[in-house]
Amino acid sequence: MSSDPPGYLLPLRLFLGFRVLIDELHAQLARQGHPDVRPMHGFVLQAIGAGGTTAAELGRRLGISKQAAGKTIDSLEQIGYVEREPDPRDARRRIVRLTARGIDCLARSARIFDDLRARWAAVLGEERLRALEADLRKVTPSGAFPLDVPGWFGSS
Repeated sequence: MSSDPPGYLLPLRLFLGFRVLIDELHAQLARQGHPDVRPMHGFVLQAIGAGGTTAAELGRRLGISKQAAGKTIDSLEQIGYVEREPDPRDARRRIVRLTARGIDCLARSARIFDDLRARWAAVLGEERLRALEADLRKVTPSGAFPLDVPGWFGSS
């Protein structure tokens, strides 16, 4: 009889760790003037990036339909995180860009994640946290983090 925990607990614990970090991030963002930002918005703001993008490209990056991307852009535009402007290369298209508020949200998020990592290091110890991060790098693909989590969770 094995003393190892059942295999299904590993993804649940990893997801719970993710959820704890994201929930705390959003609690702090709310206290710092960004109460309307939701977890999905972080993926969207990252996918839009510094250069901006179109709704169709955003949908591809997120793994969602162009229509779903458009609705998300609409909601982020209403709360001041993105803006649309004509594409100088193609009058039929509109480019979605981050506003100063969207850029501020991403910058604050980065600082908060650094603080949260420091808190985890204080609990686990810096060496153990570095070992955990190194171990996760061994079992996950290298390269850019895929931003298609919204579409991945919603796919059938």
